[in-house]
Amino acid sequence: MQLETDKEGYLKHLNDWTPEVAQWLAQSENITLKVEHWEVINALRVFYANTGISPAMRILVKIVQQNVSIDKGNSIHLLTLFPGSPAKLVAKIAGLPRPTNCL
Repeated sequence: MQLETDKEGYLKHLNDWTPEVAQWLAQSENITLKVEHWEVINALRVFYANTGISPAMRILVKIVQQNVSIDKGNSIHLLTLFPGSPAKLVAKIAGLPRPTNCL
């Protein structure tokens, strides 16, 4: 797949994103997307569409609590889905910019 990404692998053009692109980006991070991943990705894309913000972890947890479920809106669950830095990884796979407040 030929897409323009920055040096960290984030899409340069947000309009290039499709579910197939998400699958490709996830595979590049050794993640196989399942329903639980898509719940988080879709919730984050809606939040971004409404705010223009790619949130850091604390806000991502609240987004998942409010839009997916209380049980899934916690750091540990998000770390199992998106290891390392969930906020950065979800944003990348969702085709959004890198969260500004993430190290």
